[in-house]
Amino acid sequence: MKVLHVISELYPLIKTGGLADVGYALPHALQQLGINVRVLLPAYREVLKAHERFDIIGWCKVQGSGKIHQVRILEIKPYGFEMPIWLADCAELFDRPGNPYQNAEGFDWADNAERFSCFSQVAALIGIGNAELDWVPDVIHSHDWQTGLVPAFLSQYAEPPSCIFTIHNLAYSGQFSYEEFMRLQLPASWWHPDSIEFYGGFSMLKAGLVYSDYITTVSPSYALEILTPAFGYGMEGVLTHFKHKLVGILNGIDTDIWNPLSDPFIESTYNLKTHRSGKASNKNKLMKRLGCNTPDVQSKLPLFGSVGRLVEQKGIDLMIAVIPRLMKQHDACFVIVGEGQKVYQKKLQQLQQQYSDRIMLHIGYSEELAHQVEASADFFIMPSRFEPCGLNQLYSLRYGTLPIVHHVGGLKDTVIDASKENIKQLTATGLVFNKATTKELYKSLERAITIYAQPEVYEKIQKTAMQQDFGWQTSASQYQSLYQVKNNE
Repeated sequence: MKVLHVISELYPLIKTGGLADVGYALPHALQQLGINVRVLLPAYREVLKAHERFDIIGWCKVQGSGKIHQVRILEIKPYGFEMPIWLADCAELFDRPGNPYQNAEGFDWADNAERFSCFSQVAALIGIGNAELDWVPDVIHSHDWQTGLVPAFLSQYAEPPSCIFTIHNLAYSGQFSYEEFMRLQLPASWWHPDSIEFYGGFSMLKAGLVYSDYITTVSPSYALEILTPAFGYGMEGVLTHFKHKLVGILNGIDTDIWNPLSDPFIESTYNLKTHRSGKASNKNKLMKRLGCNTPDVQSKLPLFGSVGRLVEQKGIDLMIAVIPRLMKQHDACFVIVGEGQKVYQKKLQQLQQQYSDRIMLHIGYSEELAHQVEASADFFIMPSRFEPCGLNQLYSLRYGTLPIVHHVGGLKDTVIDASKENIKQLTATGLVFNKATTKELYKSLERAITIYAQPEVYEKIQKTAMQQDFGWQTSASQYQSLYQVKNNE
């Protein structure tokens, strides 16, 4: 079976979040199951600069905003990949600074509708064998709104490949105006409530829902949550209509990349037997690196870690609200790595200045620091208001860093609360709170401090956490079954 993954970011080539991690790990897990996999990615400037050697393996023409774009299909073979990576190369659309979706000032590219419409057309042309390639997929698996038009374009052809569309985060639905719809010269029949029209504009993510053969989400709980108004972002009616083709498959993690015993980003590697000394050493070194003047003293305190986007969805406002009270009433430290809304960045910087030896802060994304936080912190805070799957809680479990999570989405599918009964039964792996409020988060942090003060209890939970298996094998097998079901119909 031949499967083409179509995705807008791919670790380690270009990354803004967990989508890139899935883009790397899932295709590799499928390849190990014997599936013939290719991955299609836009030819961003950052990717091309890092891979000057490439082969031109195909060409195609796609419709842009009032013009036709010539697109080269390039093949690169990056280190660490078990399959070729294909790049849709159109300099006018993708050869620019900034991240895949925004410019250096943090604003969305004005031509995102055109960029990802054209990218989706390239994928569709590969799917029907019209891109001058000698490889045609049996299945196209597209990811998130940036590739939502892939199933729609494929629906125009008589015998398209099967199409799976995965929602990684329904909050980002790729909505654009009617004017953009007309400029892109999309089929007139698509401008309809039963197609891609959405509240007076059009949604690329809705296109993926309507025209794909199967819709998947990245956790079973999220698949149920998005059928409700609270989590559906206006799509709950569409999703309920297509409930028969909706499947929740939990994301996994790459256990080679996220492995405390062999992690190249951490100085003191460790396993289940040596985790105490390994984590203590990493904790001290990370504190020194991030400017703590008294690491030998502060490293004896519980360390709460956080890595991610500084946005309301992730509950960063809740964390900012509870930190001052916790600082006054308890001895604890925080290490926070991330970037996002300027208002939250500024508030964190103010807190860091106020508690300079107990709050360590890095504004910006750093893959290296992300690994070091997981290997150093005692607890990892994820107070997300919604969380389709979440990956950091899975990394935390593997590194013996107890997750503190809101009972929602993939977080509630993967973390078992440290209740007295669960601790006794050796099933507890973290701390779970039921409402995304400052009161509930604060109570969980206090519970964590109480557990940390009981080394035997803390270590018992830690060992249970480290023995959980969230590798990609099970999830990849579920995707393989989905591909085969559709192909055998």
